[in-house]
Amino acid sequence: MLKTDKERIVRELAADLSSAETLIVADYRGLTNRQLEALRDELLQHGARFRIVKNTLTRRAAEQAGADALLVMLEGPTAIAFIEASGDPAAVAKALATTAKATNVLTLRGGILEGKTLSGSEVDRLATLPPLDVLRAQLVGAIVAPLTQLLGLVSAPLRDLHGLIDARIKQLEEQGQVVEPAAEAAGVIEEAAGDEPARDRTDAVEAEVETPEMSHESDPDDSASAESSAKEE
Repeated sequence: MLKTDKERIVRELAADLSSAETLIVADYRGLTNRQLEALRDELLQHGARFRIVKNTLTRRAAEQAGADALLVMLEGPTAIAFIEASGDPAAVAKALATTAKATNVLTLRGGILEGKTLSGSEVDRLATLPPLDVLRAQLVGAIVAPLTQLLGLVSAPLRDLHGLIDARIKQLEEQGQVVEPAAEAAGVIEEAAGDEPARDRTDAVEAEVETPEMSHESDPDDSASAESSAKEE
């Protein structure tokens, strides 16, 4: 390989290492070209580029990029999965772990997750996490659930009061009484609070209305007696 080609590869690797906050290093020894291509295609779907690298050039690139934690992982045939910011690290780790289990040749050496160095076993544990969209849904659910419960507690008394008023109005309508919505609502609220004077006042008003009408009505027998007494005088 020409010196200029090596320098270009080092620059490219250094740029990739600087921009990628998350990557996974694997030993691809024993994989066929067909298996490598299938793995590349699958990782692309999860937002990762799977690249076979030379250790000597990668060490130089790591030193330039300040990725010293990567140096201990560069032993033997090396491939690196560079995960984009929009990629799914858990899905990439799961795809690599699945291939390792199916082929019995791929080995996960470790990686870097948002600046934190991971061992091979930690990458295996990362592979057991749910996909990123599921994790986000779980997080949103954990945040929204308490708010929903609080809203239910706050609105429950209002719903109960509203239902009580509707039930009272319906009861009075069935009895043939005409009810003013605002006045009846106030009466129901007082009844719900155990305040009986509202009903007593209503009965008193009805009694006052009936009394004048009864006073103007005269009994026929009383009229006849009155006329007879007048004639005798």
